[in-house]
Amino acid sequence: MGIEISDWGLIEYAEAWKRQKECFSALVDAKLAGKDYVNRFVLCQHPPVYTLGRSGKVGNMLLGEEQLRRIGASLYHIDRGGDITFHGPGQLVCYPILNLEDFSLSLREYIYILEEAVIRTCSAYGIEAGRLDKATGVWLDARLARARKICAIGVHASHFVTMHGLALNVDTDLRYFSYIHPCGFVDKGVTSMRKELGREVDMEAVKVRLCQELAALLESA
Repeated sequence: MGIEISDWGLIEYAEAWKRQKECFSALVDAKLAGKDYVNRFVLCQHPPVYTLGRSGKVGNMLLGEEQLRRIGASLYHIDRGGDITFHGPGQLVCYPILNLEDFSLSLREYIYILEEAVIRTCSAYGIEAGRLDKATGVWLDARLARARKICAIGVHASHFVTMHGLALNVDTDLRYFSYIHPCGFVDKGVTSMRKELGREVDMEAVKVRLCQELAALLESA
């Protein structure tokens, strides 16, 4: 089953959220009507923005509106799972808009596949990543005191159709994470591929690798 890849480039969060919801609604409507539709991966980057999931705590945002303006960032309350996270340039965001029934997946299995695709992508660059119990996403040194997150994951689904997805820190300005409790954690760090490798990482190459890994996992599910 083919999956269409759309790259929206650097796009304001509000515009991407609007376009994402349009794609999501079109797939749901077509599915319910028995019409043809397209499963897709949307790739993009955002200007500095914080997003707070439906189960998130407002207190995990440590800045007020004026302080947010000073650092050139904004805050959105959105309908994905998870708590607060940051998106910014140098971070690869992937929004898979998929009918999970096409792949015979439960939502839990799908989230596992998102994590696995990132773990395999990191491995291709020599970065050993894994999972942390009861904490969705992808982590380094997950069982140690220096545990740090390299990818946040938050998903919304209706009628087994997904939206939102994952945010992999490739060359992200990690200072922005100091203004929040990332994903609600106060005792864990955040990292990026560049920080771990100590060198620049080609974003386009990471995009290709991530999409390859994700497509292969979905097609073999």
